[in-house]
Amino acid sequence: MCRWLAYSGTPVPLETILYKPQHSLIDQSLHARMGVETTNGDGFGVGWFGPEMTTPAVVREIGPAWSNRNLREIASHVRSPLFFAHIRASTGSAVQQTNCHPFRHGRWMWMHNGAIAEFHRVRRDLALAVDPRLFLDIEGSTDSEMMFFLALTLGLEDDPPTAVARMAGLVEEVGHEHGVAYPLQMTVAVTEGRRLWAFRYSSQGDSRSLYYSSRVESLRALHPDLPFLREASDETRLIVSEPLGDLPGVWNKVPESSYGVVQPEGDAMLPFTPRAA
Repeated sequence: MCRWLAYSGTPVPLETILYKPQHSLIDQSLHARMGVETTNGDGFGVGWFGPEMTTPAVVREIGPAWSNRNLREIASHVRSPLFFAHIRASTGSAVQQTNCHPFRHGRWMWMHNGAIAEFHRVRRDLALAVDPRLFLDIEGSTDSEMMFFLALTLGLEDDPPTAVARMAGLVEEVGHEHGVAYPLQMTVAVTEGRRLWAFRYSSQGDSRSLYYSSRVESLRALHPDLPFLREASDETRLIVSEPLGDLPGVWNKVPESSYGVVQPEGDAMLPFTPRAA
């Protein structure tokens, strides 16, 4: 599987969230504690929004994140209020740049941990469900990118929670038609640059790990000596596949079959149920 993080809040250099934490995503690329694999070295990617950017910048490479000098170089120079970062452990698709996350379409970014079970059996039927106007924009061969384009087809740009629920419902419907008992395993992050949604769901009810950070005002009371908290806005949030450190009170598990939204008008955690496409 994979590990990922999504950051929204006070603009920070990428290195602040990618390299500096005790159990950073770079450390997880070699020593993941909660993933299926300990090592996540089949590529990586980062995406971010700048103040004048109409679409996010995305950098993806096929080598491991822990040894990439270019990633280390840009991490201290790129600053943003919204970052996606992903380290990949392939579930069978090729190790190539177009299969690395995050995926981008217009203003939208998407990344995923998990799998569509028996993807090779259901891939054709799912591909035929993608809007023909979008299909030619699919570059890679992963189930993750297919999920993204199915969600776009099903209304992601208008109503992300409903579109992701319809995508999940379609994957389960097609999987069951092919005799797959538990078709879907996913933690997904998606953003258009202003809001951030994160989903945790699996057909079996035993989803991959996903955590969100506590409110900054609460963390200041718990850990008043942390320099980062003195500068962070009250709206700052991190969503991660596994905690970036062991400080008490910082990390909260996203409930099973739930999704959260981080947005200026207030964060929320809501139940997630697949819907008929």
